[in-house]
Amino acid sequence: MNSISSARKVIIVDPDPKYGNLISQILKGEGFTPIVVHKGEKALQIAVDEGPHLTITEINLSDEINGYELARRIRTFSEMPILFVSAQDETQAILWAFEAGADDFISKPFDSRVLVARIKALLKRSSEKSVQATELNFQHITLHLAARQVTADNQPVYLTETEYNLLLELAKHHDRVLTHGYLLNAVWGNAYKDEVNYLRSYVHNLRRKLERDPANPQLILSRTGVGYVLVSSTQSEGGS
Repeated sequence: MNSISSARKVIIVDPDPKYGNLISQILKGEGFTPIVVHKGEKALQIAVDEGPHLTITEINLSDEINGYELARRIRTFSEMPILFVSAQDETQAILWAFEAGADDFISKPFDSRVLVARIKALLKRSSEKSVQATELNFQHITLHLAARQVTADNQPVYLTETEYNLLLELAKHHDRVLTHGYLLNAVWGNAYKDEVNYLRSYVHNLRRKLERDPANPQLILSRTGVGYVLVSSTQSEGGS
């Protein structure tokens, strides 16, 4: 048995039992431990609770969380490889998968040998264990990734989903200036890429909720005419 595959736990997310069972049998034959589910919500919970080594997902799933959303949410707390195995093989579908956080994409129907080879290659490139960061800490705030919650000075802070997504994007690239256009596209989509005032209003809300002195922000700083940066240590600069 290949040591790469030995005891490796893999989530298989597919609404079609035929494909879910097929992939499961293929992986069992290679020494993996497959977990077959049909819904994205269930897969996400397993990813949080059990720390699997790899996720395989279809695009269309049996609930409100599709494969793209599942990949995006996993990426907020884990760097485990994500492989899309999908009947949708249009170029745009593949591009969306990679934008959501996919490491690889295989179209259905597939050759079992190719599937196994791709999985082993992904695991070989990944770290020995999946990186399971559970928190991000900056100055006086903490992002609790799996729960999608935030505390400031150890007190819970309510953020809307969009506010959290904006904060997370800044946190993932902390100490780097992110342009207005990048943030608008990453959080709201390409249709909002020129809505700078929209972004400013959300940054204002985040500062009001998270900064100790919103009038003199120390956490989320502006770079006039360029964008915003979340700094990991206290600096002296305000801005809007």
